Amino acid sequence: MTDTATTSPAGAASAPTGETATREIINPATGQVIEILPEQGAAEVDAAVRSALAAFESGPWATMVRSERARLLLRCADAIEAASEDLFRLETVNNGRPVTETRAQLSRVPEWFRYNAGLLSAQRNAVLPSDGPYLTYQERTPLGVCGIITPFNHPMLILARSLSAALANGNTVVVKPSELTPLTTLALVRILADAGVPDGVVTVVTGGREAGIRLTNHPDVAKITLTGGTEAGRAAAMATASRFARVTAELGGKTPVLVFDDVDPVVAAEGAAFSAFVAAGQSCVAGSRFLVQRGIYDAFVAALSARASAIRIGDPADPSTQMGPLISEVQRGKVTALIATGIDEGARVAAGGSVPDLTADLQHGYFLQPTVLADATMEMTVAQQEIFGPVAAVIPFDDEAEAISMANNNRYGLGAGVWTRDIARGHRVASRIVAGMVWVNDHHRLEPSLPWGGVKESGTGKDAGTESFDDFSWIKTVVVRTADDHVDWYGDTEQQRLN
Repeated sequence: MTDTATTSPAGAASAPTGETATREIINPATGQVIEILPEQGAAEVDAAVRSALAAFESGPWATMVRSERARLLLRCADAIEAASEDLFRLETVNNGRPVTETRAQLSRVPEWFRYNAGLLSAQRNAVLPSDGPYLTYQERTPLGVCGIITPFNHPMLILARSLSAALANGNTVVVKPSELTPLTTLALVRILADAGVPDGVVTVVTGGREAGIRLTNHPDVAKITLTGGTEAGRAAAMATASRFARVTAELGGKTPVLVFDDVDPVVAAEGAAFSAFVAAGQSCVAGSRFLVQRGIYDAFVAALSARASAIRIGDPADPSTQMGPLISEVQRGKVTALIATGIDEGARVAAGGSVPDLTADLQHGYFLQPTVLADATMEMTVAQQEIFGPVAAVIPFDDEAEAISMANNNRYGLGAGVWTRDIARGHRVASRIVAGMVWVNDHHRLEPSLPWGGVKESGTGKDAGTESFDDFSWIKTVVVRTADDHVDWYGDTEQQRLN
């Protein structure tokens, strides 16, 4: 594999001269090193922001006519699509998601570039009503340098959501990917450069916490988009607020999935299992609290356990694999500790709960069986704390009012799921759940046009949709006097009356 750390045009910030710390990038399925990259920090962030600011202030990107910028974004979409097979496999190697998942997810990345190119092409500026001889209109202006901090679980898709909107609006961007999964980000910016994105418009800094903190705090960064933990989001919000910069933060979640007794418990369990175990449960909207009406509770637990036990765990590069490893040994340790806590607090392991017995080449990977913890209660740690692993806690409820109360009894508010055949109930319950997104009889479905983001401690702002597109620019109001006569405030009492 080529050295991706020193890509220059629209690529990674070059390492400084002299001795530089490095980080090993690990394949979580095997525990083997697949790449060694510079562990860049504050100095490299400063250099990247300087380059991005220079590109914004003196380069062609911000002043490019809209139609030309839109055409370039469409070329980027085509180039990403052409490289999709390599990107699927690279992401699978880097973060351990089965190639069937990465293929399904990354094949949609070009949609975000096309969608935001379309919004740019169709953008209209408002003309506002004014009294007197005035034409008043608005213009949208790019913010400047934007910072995007992405997580390990969906590195390329989450980047594309924000990056495509930022670029469409004429901003330049510094990206800080997760230190664990930077490879598809580096590949993506090379693709953008080859498609014609000018030098300095997109720069990547590979590094960990120091780089993220510096990017968030940098005085020349006008907006931060961050996907990560709640504490990281809180720190970013405080840092950006101190200089009145913008922030969009998609943070933690503890997604409730409400299952009512008017559904077939087997059908609901098979459908809802996707919410718990896709990406090995490493998703902010993972269904981790299954609230099940008591009349079908036992049948649902049995069906969900059967589905979990049948999931094929193995080499993520094998198309027959249905679940890969967790991202690291540290993460697996956190998840197994939470499973143990759940058992200590009274939950029952109905499926999984252990490290699977796999072939020799996968023995050093970070695998964990999909786990169902039955007979949980709302007071248990596994019902309140984000687990970020393939663990579903199942809790009974008696009626609709109790289910809604239980669903909202959490500090997070990112996503929720409702399973019911009663369409009126579906709408009614969805409207009362406190969450940024609610799926009825499905889960985790997304489109470029659908705003993505939560409430409470799940974050602020939206990715995707016109909400995200508009937030990467600021509005300027222009007032033009159209009368022929001149203005003489101090000598014309009529002017004073009109103003």
